[in-house]
Amino acid sequence: MFVLLGVALVVVGFALRLNPMLVVVVSGVATALLGGLTPKEILDSIGNGFAGSRSVTIWVVTLPVIGLLDRYGLQQRAGRLIGKLRVLTTGRLLAGYMLVRQGTAALGLTGIFGHPHTVRPLIGPMAIGAAQQRYGDLTDPEIEKIKAFSASSDNVGLFFGEDIFIAVGSVLLITGYVNTSYGLQLDPLELARWAIPTAICAYVIHAGRLLWLDRWLVRRSAAVKAVAR
Repeated sequence: MFVLLGVALVVVGFALRLNPMLVVVVSGVATALLGGLTPKEILDSIGNGFAGSRSVTIWVVTLPVIGLLDRYGLQQRAGRLIGKLRVLTTGRLLAGYMLVRQGTAALGLTGIFGHPHTVRPLIGPMAIGAAQQRYGDLTDPEIEKIKAFSASSDNVGLFFGEDIFIAVGSVLLITGYVNTSYGLQLDPLELARWAIPTAICAYVIHAGRLLWLDRWLVRRSAAVKAVAR
């Protein structure tokens, strides 16, 4: 059970708002050491994982394209476009994106959306544009909060959606570990099936938080107008 202390390190690190990359690396190394791995074995595991997942370097291809689109005003045009759709609020937009993200992840299409090529250049500016259309100029804290919720909609949709796909790495890891370590026969389809209720609950809960964001923006806008008067 000491191996689970790595999870506690992640929770504490995020609660203290430390650098996420540093928190994950430290917790991973601590978990490996508690599990009995030597430093050499830890480095071998990291190297093998990187070499076996070449897709982690796909950003090298997408980054120049996103940079060029951003340079020529993609964010501004996305914000203007969404600003014309008065019925679409910030919360509704992000809830809709999270639903699409979760649905595509459940089909195994985890790479067609993401932070660098969807959230930052498109979804984030569109969410900010929807808020500006309704409430006028936003303060820096309001903009940063909308950016955070934009990123979280992608994270929640991907995290809870991909486990529904039977060939995703996490499902195969769980079944492989349990079957070899405990002599059981877990069916990946069974795990994927039980991931569906979790995914539904995650969507309902976070969609509620996204719709609460609309109410928060309304209250902030009313407070600013009251102060201005």
